Formats: sequence, C-alpha cells, structure tokens
Amino acid sequence: MNAPFTTADDDTVELGALNESVGFMLRMTQTRAYDQFFRDFAGTDVRPGEYTVLQVVGMNPGLKQGSLARTLNIKPAHMTKLVQRLVRAGHLKRTVPPEDRRSVRLELTQAGQAHVDRHHKRFLSVHRAERIGLTDAENATLLALLKKLSFNEDPECP
Repeated sequence: MNAPFTTADDDTVELGALNESVGFMLRMTQTRAYDQFFRDFAGTDVRPGEYTVLQVVGMNPGLKQGSLARTLNIKPAHMTKLVQRLVRAGHLKRTVPPEDRRSVRLELTQAGQAHVDRHHKRFLSVHRAERIGLTDAENATLLALLKKLSFNEDPECP
C-alpha cells in the first residue's frame, strides 16, 4: 500500500517506500500503542518498560538480571538503572547469589506483586485496544509473524 498518509489536520504526507518498510511500520505501530498506554495510565506512576519488567519477573522469580535484559532487548546499563528505580520504589528485590557473585537475581516484593495485580486489568485493556480493527485470525497471524521476526538471529544484510 503506497497511499499517502493523511494527518489529523488534513495535510497529506507522501511516505513512498517507507510504506513498505517493516521497521518504519513497526515504529508507527509502537508509537500508537504507547499513546494508548499513556492515555489509559494517565495519572499513575506506571511506565510500560517498568511494568513489563515487573510482570516478567513475577512470572519468573529469581530470574537473572542479565537474562531479563537480553530477553527484553534492554541494554545492560539501562537495565541496571531501571532495576535500581524499581528497587527504590519497593517493587523489586535484588539478590546476589553466593555461588555466582557476578549475577543478580530478581524477585518481586509484596508491594511489587500488589502493583502488578492492581494494574493488570488496565494493562490488558491496552493490549485489547492494540487489536482494534483486526479479526482474531489477523491478530494471530500478526503475532506469529512478529514473533518470527523478533526471535530469529540477526539477519545478514546484502
């Protein structure tokens, strides 16, 4: 589809080959999803990256911080800062195992689990909003294709 993009103020913007760019279309989709997230979570202290980390740690107690960073594609320095914020907020507990002093294991605190539980329904509603306009079959196909792209090795560029 090479149709021009029409903005809210009726300006027409030609996107040309960008309409065929997976990266560009993913970025456009991501910004729309974040817009929805911040609308739904306005007035709260919930941030998408932090909530995702808490949710994943809640499902994987004792997960290594490095494994979490690699899984979520978060740079180690950014993950360290994010974890520090969540520890200060009382949502995460960091443990350094005596057998491997170089690794850090993460667990939710009771306050962290309560935070996840308190916002879980609203978080799921954001995901339902992402699917508006897609049939169940289209959504399943889209997710399958995104997973195929996301979890493959880095492609070799010609």
